[in-house]
Amino acid sequence: MAAAGAETRGAWCVPCLVSLDTLQELCRKEKLTCKSIGITKRNLNNYEVEYLCDYKVVKDMEYYLVKWKGWPDSTNTWEPLQNLKCPLLLQQFSNDKHNYLSQVKQGKAVTPKNSNKTLKPAVAEYIVKKAKQRIALQRWQDELNRRKNHKGMIFVENTVDLEGPPSDFYYINEYKPAPGISLVNEATCGCSCTDCFFDKCCPAEAGVLLAYNKNQQIKIPPGTPIYECNSRCQCGPDCPNRIVQKGTQYSLCIFRTSNGRGWGVKTLVKIKRMSFVMEYVGEVITSEEAERRGQLYDNKGITYLFDLDYESDEFTVDAARYGNVSHFVNHSCDPNLQVFNVFIDNLDTRLPRIALFSTRTINAGEELTFDYQMKGSGDISSDSIDHSPAKKRVRTVCKCGAVTCRGYLN
Repeated sequence: MAAAGAETRGAWCVPCLVSLDTLQELCRKEKLTCKSIGITKRNLNNYEVEYLCDYKVVKDMEYYLVKWKGWPDSTNTWEPLQNLKCPLLLQQFSNDKHNYLSQVKQGKAVTPKNSNKTLKPAVAEYIVKKAKQRIALQRWQDELNRRKNHKGMIFVENTVDLEGPPSDFYYINEYKPAPGISLVNEATCGCSCTDCFFDKCCPAEAGVLLAYNKNQQIKIPPGTPIYECNSRCQCGPDCPNRIVQKGTQYSLCIFRTSNGRGWGVKTLVKIKRMSFVMEYVGEVITSEEAERRGQLYDNKGITYLFDLDYESDEFTVDAARYGNVSHFVNHSCDPNLQVFNVFIDNLDTRLPRIALFSTRTINAGEELTFDYQMKGSGDISSDSIDHSPAKKRVRTVCKCGAVTCRGYLN
């Protein structure tokens, strides 16, 4: 096994957030107040447009069916256009309608009859689903930004289909050890440098070169470990040897791909070559457990396992349920991100942190990718495929589209 990612995704929803809406709607329906969910005497009878559900024309007057925020569907009402003061929602309704009608089926656009007077049920149903999806994705985006501990913002976008947030994915900022695995997160010693560029710093003590130049770009070749200053070091947070630990500095967008690869990640700003982009985090499990899970993932056509094989192959990172933005980064046989092993507070060579650096300049709007078979040593993994008849694995077809595509992810 080697790296992992987001080529295929399962069902998505946010049941905990939906239940909050349900409670608010129930309170308003029963005329009850509850401060813990935001229903007070002051706003109990407030009416705010949440989204628009349908459209019709009666006697040359345009009407929209309104879903009121915090109220059950049974309270939806038809309102004349002149009463609606929600230009953004009206524009979204128009865009969703246009997108549906422009869908091509058997070479012809799907155009309901009498579309100028009323909408066909299928059109209205799509518009409602799109509105609910938009709300769910915004809430998920807000939740991701509350949980992250780095500077860069996280955005979520889906203009492709009706997929929503994940139902079984939990955002974390650092490794989560499985039961029975201990991660030592405090260094026993540190440097006393006044200038970590010139003094004998942590990398020199480990017998390697300082990984960064003065522009905070990585200067060592793939396969060379990164030793950053740790919590015991006397240098401050602005030390030039503290790059990975500062976290992602770029605003990134989790977006739905249009080429059948599920979710992906793109940068919203230009990233200079050889720059730190993100860490790959997840649940740390034993290699034996990884082998068992790998069989299950292969059968589903997904892969999230990343072997921590810097010096041994005792542990693996599984980002299927627990992870950060890297969970959604897709594979490419011609990637723009490179894997490096990093040691900061935990100097156990069996448990390096995994950092992803840009291999070239990445422009704003460009998708981020790394090679799922790339190991921290800089080599391409070949031991992930067991060719013995008893353990023959299902191979996952690669959809990266690169000229150098190898054809399979595993």
